Amino acid sequence: MKILLTGATGYIAQRLLPVLLDNGHEVICCVRDRERFDSNKYRSVSLSVLEVDFLKTETLKIIPDDIDAAYYLIHSMSTSTGDFEKMEEISAINFKNVIQRTKARQVIYLSGIVNEEILSKHLTSRKNVENILGSGSYSLTTLRAGIIIGSGSASFEI
Repeated sequence: MKILLTGATGYIAQRLLPVLLDNGHEVICCVRDRERFDSNKYRSVSLSVLEVDFLKTETLKIIPDDIDAAYYLIHSMSTSTGDFEKMEEISAINFKNVIQRTKARQVIYLSGIVNEEILSKHLTSRKNVENILGSGSYSLTTLRAGIIIGSGSASFEI
């Protein structure tokens, strides 16, 4: 299976990537900054890295059309500039538009727990992204997780 992995420099993706490769998948990692991604530690012919920014549509043209599935692990919480909610919305819309032109039939999205009527700005944004991704022409699986704490994660570092 050919899988697009976004947010490939993040905590979850760095743990997911070796599992996907070990299970024989071809993985295309999307990163904003290729310098932050150490592809040498994987040493796999089934791995490729694309430098793209889902806020900039002109960078998305290099995403191949023949992917089978995609993981959406993008978030803009760590940015110090701009409105993270708007940035997350734009990224989700651009991702949805790109994936719809591919043959992908499945998207997996890691969200937050949204079991309250009144949500924080962070969780409201995650729910909005889920709604945007859910309006695509593919199947969406949303994994709603609480804070993920593990060595190297942002929550652990704080």
